[in-house]
This record gives sequence, structure tokens and C-alpha cells, in this order.
Amino acid sequence: MPRTVICVSGSDGAGGDEVARLVARRLELPYIGEDIVSDAARRAGVGPAAVADVEHRKSLIRRVLDELGEAGTAAMAMGGAPPTPVEAQPPRSDELRAFIRDAIEAAADTGSVVIGAHAASFALAGKDDLLRVLVTASAKTRVQRIAAQRGIDEAEAQRAIREGDAERADYLQRFYGVRTEVPTQYDLVVNTDVLSRDDAARVVAQAAG
Repeated sequence: MPRTVICVSGSDGAGGDEVARLVARRLELPYIGEDIVSDAARRAGVGPAAVADVEHRKSLIRRVLDELGEAGTAAMAMGGAPPTPVEAQPPRSDELRAFIRDAIEAAADTGSVVIGAHAASFALAGKDDLLRVLVTASAKTRVQRIAAQRGIDEAEAQRAIREGDAERADYLQRFYGVRTEVPTQYDLVVNTDVLSRDDAARVVAQAAG
């Protein structure tokens, strides 16, 4: 059965976001990620106080999805999307993370989409048309990539990766009760030590059917 909702997850330096965007381009599907939702929320005038108001969240999410549509989500997936900044992203509040999660769930309900977001595979677990993908790489490769991307030395890159991994683990446990993230929680695992981003995207696209 074709998988029409493709969730691509990856730790810092593994290349998950790049792979997700390439998959969207190959399959000619819209792409949505945490940073795109955050930017759309800002353009739609959704402030922190509004995000924290659970009662108004559904209408706010609709505004954000409308904003994404007006910005041409499909066009962004075809190569026009601005690249994800290589600098470390500022920490997000739990309220904003919950808002992003709800927006991603709503986007998945609208139809075929590629989602590159933290823990989206867990948020959408149980969907029949879901393909859960983990993009991984060795610690050495991740350190080298982060150091090159951010213009820092490898010791600083190691610290950044440790902090990012710890934040990821904490987020999975607090939001989804996942104590340990393991490959068997995904349908497909691709290693960008071995595969180029293009090759990884091709494998994912083939798996999607």
C-alpha cells in the first residue's frame, strides 16, 4: 500500500531535514517542518500567549495552515524553500512544541505530505498511510558535519550534539513516554555515512511506493 504521509526524523548532523526535502521534491509532495510551522505562525501573527491558549489552538492552526498554503508549500518542496539555518535553533517552549505537533497532525490529515519534524513519527503513530523514517549517521560524521556547518571546532560540535541529543530524548519522554529511541520504532532507517542524501531520498521515495 502506498504511504502518503512520510515522516523523516534525524538527529543533528545526520541530514534528516535535507533528505526530507529531497523526498518531497522526488514525490512532488508538499513539505512541512518545525521551522516552517514556526515561521508561518509568526507571519500569521500567532504569538506565544495565543499558542498557550489551548481553546483557541484549532483556529490558530487553521490560520497557520492557510499561511503555509498561501506561501506555496508545494513550491517550497520543489526547491524554493529557504534552507534550514545551520545555526543552533533557539529552545522552544512546551506550548510552542505542542502547537507545532498539533499543526503537523492537522497537515497530515489534509492528505499526502512529507514531514520533517522532531518526533512526528510518534505523533502520527497508528496512521495506516504512514511511513516512519529515521536518518542516522555515526558520531564522527555528525561531529564533522556540525563543525563544518556552524564554523566551530569539533569539541564545540560534540557539546552541541550532546545537548541536542539530550533535548531530543527529554522531549520524546515527556511528550510520548518514549524512554529510549530505537530503530525498530521506525519502518526504514537510512545511514548517511553510507548513502548520499540523494541516494537516501531515492530509497525513501521507493519505500513510500
